[in-house]
Amino acid sequence: MVVGEKRIEDLAILGGVPALPAKVHVGGPNIGHRDRLMERIQDILDRRWLTNGGAYVREFERRIAEIAGVRHCLAICNGTVALEIVIRAMGWSGEVIVPSFTFVATAHALRCLGITPVFCDVDLRTHNIDPAKVEPLITPRTTGILAVHVWGRPCDTESLNEIARRHRLGLLFDAAHAFACSRRGRMVGSFGNAEVYSFHATKFVNAFEGGAVVTNDSDLAERVELLRNFGFAGYDRVVSLGTNGKMHEVSAAMGLTSLESLEEFVAANRRNYEQYRRELAGTPGLDVMAYDDAERNNYQYVVVTVDADRLTLSRDDFMRILAAENVMARRYFYPGCHQMEPYRSEFPEARRNLPHTEALTDRVMCLPTGTNVGLESISTVCRLLRLAATHHGQLRRLLDGAVN
Repeated sequence: MVVGEKRIEDLAILGGVPALPAKVHVGGPNIGHRDRLMERIQDILDRRWLTNGGAYVREFERRIAEIAGVRHCLAICNGTVALEIVIRAMGWSGEVIVPSFTFVATAHALRCLGITPVFCDVDLRTHNIDPAKVEPLITPRTTGILAVHVWGRPCDTESLNEIARRHRLGLLFDAAHAFACSRRGRMVGSFGNAEVYSFHATKFVNAFEGGAVVTNDSDLAERVELLRNFGFAGYDRVVSLGTNGKMHEVSAAMGLTSLESLEEFVAANRRNYEQYRRELAGTPGLDVMAYDDAERNNYQYVVVTVDADRLTLSRDDFMRILAAENVMARRYFYPGCHQMEPYRSEFPEARRNLPHTEALTDRVMCLPTGTNVGLESISTVCRLLRLAATHHGQLRRLLDGAVN
């Protein structure tokens, strides 16, 4: 096992586990059926309609709305722009309550519009925004709550909706992780005023790059429509400010191709997740996050929490060990939005109110999954993790020696 530029010569600890022949990554793209994609692209070229609401975008929107069980879906060029557009459409200003335990785009979408993100702590068990921590953060400047369905496991939507209703606040969900997931039998997409999907290449259903706003609010959908197309309300009639947030036809073609393989992708993710759960069960100090099998899940993320109180190895130590064997795990959402710029400088005291966020950013890692990761590779990853956890004290000394 190579750590940095030094080699640890102790195969007894690793049990002679060979490095994987090629790197396996978190977020490797699912491709779907290439022939169907190429047929669609050829048709786009033949039609010579490349963007501006062509047939493929309209069909993609129809399919997404159908899966989400909503009246309106508006395809956007990417998930971040989709967030910015719907935030503008909702008329938010002042302050918006948002978790720090999320990808930084969630906070950036607010800050780029001149809105102050007020970071809220999360539930240590669910990793989602904690409704009990939301209400104390509401001030006269608060205009909304932007919650995130982390790992595709939906938030406590009922409690958040009640808080928003009581304080007359907008409620928006970043559902980038949660396409094709459900809460209490109801599909993600229909909660709050609106929800936003991402169809980035790293998502289990991708459109190369893309996003969407889904909602049952027809007035809100109309405002989003104007904002994503320069404010045009007709061929040459502009009635409001707007931007170019449209999805183009080739992205929609990839999105439709991905949707045709949606169940195949979910099945591969679930197979991998269950393999990790079986092989890591009972491993000291390592806990694989569980999904509720009574709900619809996309099983997109295999999340492991490292218990630093039981092990002398940290989450980052496990990642170094895995990386040396061609396993590229990821630490999410390290170090938390509040520890990134410009928020670190603007809110230097934020971490005092985010103990659960701070704990998770130090302990959570995501393991490789998706259609490009086979069961044999997963068994190798699990064997490495089991051995490292079992021999954590000896590996701690070896790692310290390699660094020193």
